[in-house]
Amino acid sequence: MSTQPLYDLLVTNVRLARPKQDDIFITDIAIKDGKFVKVAPGLAASDAAEVVDGSGLLAFPGLVDAHMHVGIYSPLRDDAVTESKAAAMGGVTSALTYFRTGDYYLNKAGPYAEFYPEVLSESAGRYWVDYGYHVAPINKSHIDEMPLLLDEHGVASFKIFMFYGGFGLHGRSGNQRNFLHLEEGENYDFAHFEFIMRKLSQMIRDDPARASQLSLSLHCEIADILNAYTAMVERDGKLKGLHAYNAARPPHSEGLAVFIASYLAYETDLPNVNLLHLSGRKALGAALMMEQLFPHISFGKEITIGHLLLDVDSPAGPKAKVNPPIRPREDVEYLWEKVLSGDVDWVVSDHACCEAEVKVSQENPDDIWLAKSGFGGTEYLLSGLFSEGSKRGLSPNRVAELTSLNPARRFGLNTKGDVAEGLDADLVLLDPDETFVVRAAESESAQGYTPFEGQELTGRVKRTILRGNTVYLNGDIVGDAKGEYLRRPN
Repeated sequence: MSTQPLYDLLVTNVRLARPKQDDIFITDIAIKDGKFVKVAPGLAASDAAEVVDGSGLLAFPGLVDAHMHVGIYSPLRDDAVTESKAAAMGGVTSALTYFRTGDYYLNKAGPYAEFYPEVLSESAGRYWVDYGYHVAPINKSHIDEMPLLLDEHGVASFKIFMFYGGFGLHGRSGNQRNFLHLEEGENYDFAHFEFIMRKLSQMIRDDPARASQLSLSLHCEIADILNAYTAMVERDGKLKGLHAYNAARPPHSEGLAVFIASYLAYETDLPNVNLLHLSGRKALGAALMMEQLFPHISFGKEITIGHLLLDVDSPAGPKAKVNPPIRPREDVEYLWEKVLSGDVDWVVSDHACCEAEVKVSQENPDDIWLAKSGFGGTEYLLSGLFSEGSKRGLSPNRVAELTSLNPARRFGLNTKGDVAEGLDADLVLLDPDETFVVRAAESESAQGYTPFEGQELTGRVKRTILRGNTVYLNGDIVGDAKGEYLRRPN
């Protein structure tokens, strides 16, 4: 008479890197019904329906890439497939995407009561990793819908694009009202931002059980400064490529926006503020100053793998155009310094797949002003941070904290972020000794290029496990799309 195995899957002989720990230890990991059920050495292989020999690889909790833009340049239903495969390739098991009404994404306006169910419909059955959405209230009526988004759809995080009211996605623009599909008589300005904050602050006061995991994220740049400096840089004409774009969106524009956002949070009693993709010394330095000035506000300080691996001298040129811009090497080194000192809370990709035919002008591919903003990179998040971080003394445990635990807890993914009994069995196995050269041709992304092309990284993802199911193995996507929608907090 056969007996039911104790475990669905047993991963043996791995070196586990858990967040908030000091050591790496050799262990086995048992999984049942999509959950971790035991983490200990010496578990019996005979108790498992399937056994994977970890062969001494480093094991991390599945990554939470908390800043993506799936569906921005391609239809959501298509982008979800290719870009979630790229995420799985990089060890990401939970993808959180920023979404809004207006041009790009679904290219329409309207109430979120109608818009968001369409987002979910277009997403269902298309993701190879678990997924969720942050939502931006663009029109005044959207502010009133924030409680509906939380209660009916589990949207626990909202976003403000501070520069959108007077500046374009890719550069100067006089068409912002049409771009955002604003209703007649409305403006996307500081007053709108204030009212978003007041609504979320009230929601937090009214919901103490979920209060710590409801938050507002801000893209911090000031449109007036971007307009003035872009005009000066274009008129002068001496700077080209990434150097020109860095000067056109100067670092102090980020710093000033951080100050304004922080004071508005203070004014509106908003306790949880996420400062996104801080790109260098002035932006992150401003965030650290605000943290000292307003110690009662919980500031989430985010940086991207792109701002850690690229600088203005990158041979990628316009293919590395992104908002805020790639900065000079001294800013890159400052970001690494603050990663090592513990002053950064999480690292993300800001993945926005923009195919080459869309990304740069076909007639003038070297013209930074004609290029679109954003690029993919979720597939290099873990390898990039591990590779370059290891050279500087960043521990695997800290990598796990920056890419898994911290974003999971901040954004209400309480079943993610660690390898511990009862949590979702999301796991990534990485060979810490394998060195490889980044080649876009090997990526699952539909982008077709990468600004990281030619970089040599040490530490390669070998297997990605989503809730006990292997979805990526040694260069190949495995099985069907098993990604589930993440209602938050969960």
